[in-house]
Amino acid sequence: MFTALAGTPLAEVQAALAEHGQYLPFDPPLAAAGATLGGAVATGLSGSGRRRYGGVRDFIIGMRYVDGQGRLVRSGGKVVKNAAGFDQHKLLVGSLGSLGVIVEVSFKVFPQPLAFATLQISGLSLASAIDTIGRLSTSHFDLEALDLLPAEGAYTLLLRIGGPAAVLPARLEHLRRWQGRGEAVADDAAIWQRTATFSWLPRGAKLAKAPLTLAALPALDAMLASCNAARRYIDGSNLAWIAWPGAWDELDAQLLALGLSGVALLGPPTEQPLLGLHNGANLAARIKQTLDPENKFPPLNGGKQ
Repeated sequence: MFTALAGTPLAEVQAALAEHGQYLPFDPPLAAAGATLGGAVATGLSGSGRRRYGGVRDFIIGMRYVDGQGRLVRSGGKVVKNAAGFDQHKLLVGSLGSLGVIVEVSFKVFPQPLAFATLQISGLSLASAIDTIGRLSTSHFDLEALDLLPAEGAYTLLLRIGGPAAVLPARLEHLRRWQGRGEAVADDAAIWQRTATFSWLPRGAKLAKAPLTLAALPALDAMLASCNAARRYIDGSNLAWIAWPGAWDELDAQLLALGLSGVALLGPPTEQPLLGLHNGANLAARIKQTLDPENKFPPLNGGKQ
């Protein structure tokens, strides 16, 4: 595990962990762009690597933060197995600064795989891609990442595995035979770096994330395609990255019509960063009242319920 101040750049954290053969399995994006540890927690950002071990929320074991009454609150601990009571610190994951100011965070970490390899399956229909994802989710394969990329009217699946370099070719071939098609990616690091840095975003597009299920994927993808929005689906299509070409309120309306929620991440600032359906709005308001009774911090969506 490690403890660091919230303002510590993710790139520094990743470099320090790498020196000891460790890494952040939830794969926080935008590290190269200067994202901080506290920023990743406040936005709840996890990358494609969340497939195997879970998202940022699953790795936080302790936190110090300042609440709305100016108190320095300590929640959790600095050991992986602790009995510190209610995990209050997890409420701040994805809170976008509405509940308090994160000061310090303690994380558990994992040993980094010695090497990675990726199988690319191209030319799929959306239906066949969804079927493959469903079968993989109940298979014995231990995938590091499982992403779906729309491309020129078809879809591409990226299946990543990790482990000792000597055994990866055989494991990848076993995966390819099980699927019946696919080819090894020549430059594994480059293709995942493109995802982590969002270099695939069209110029001028805004970026949002939206939690998703396989059942909801066809309707969302059809809407995004009709709006000429670039997109990627990570973690077995449990999360969508949306490159939105229009105004935030347009995406808000579209997600609401589909019964989906989202968060505005990159682009023009907005007073209403939560998009679409606001699940748990009443509970969120009660938590806000408890931690910030005088509304010292800006409410999510300008107080819109």
